[in-house]
Amino acid sequence: MSATVITRYRCTVEGADGARTEFEVREGQHVLAAMSARGLAEIPVGCRGGGCGVCRVQVLEGVFETLPMSRRHILEAEQAAGYALACRILPRSALVLRCAPREA
Repeated sequence: MSATVITRYRCTVEGADGARTEFEVREGQHVLAAMSARGLAEIPVGCRGGGCGVCRVQVLEGVFETLPMSRRHILEAEQAAGYALACRILPRSALVLRCAPREA
């Protein structure tokens, strides 16, 4: 019997104060779920479904895919610049990101 290998990716969240928080994200798990499962709160949590925009971040380093998310909160040009909703980000490598709330 062969063992199942679970791929994990390191995710680093840079705070506005320069502090860095690291946690692991399993293959197929979105960043916000992994963070919440570890009791961390570096990224604000909202609807968890890609609709409210509360968990808006900018990915500074790394490769990722996104699940469908509201264009009301992430425009196509912003997505091309690395912006996404943490509840919709599936890492494909280690990631470095920072919170990027929309300016009111």
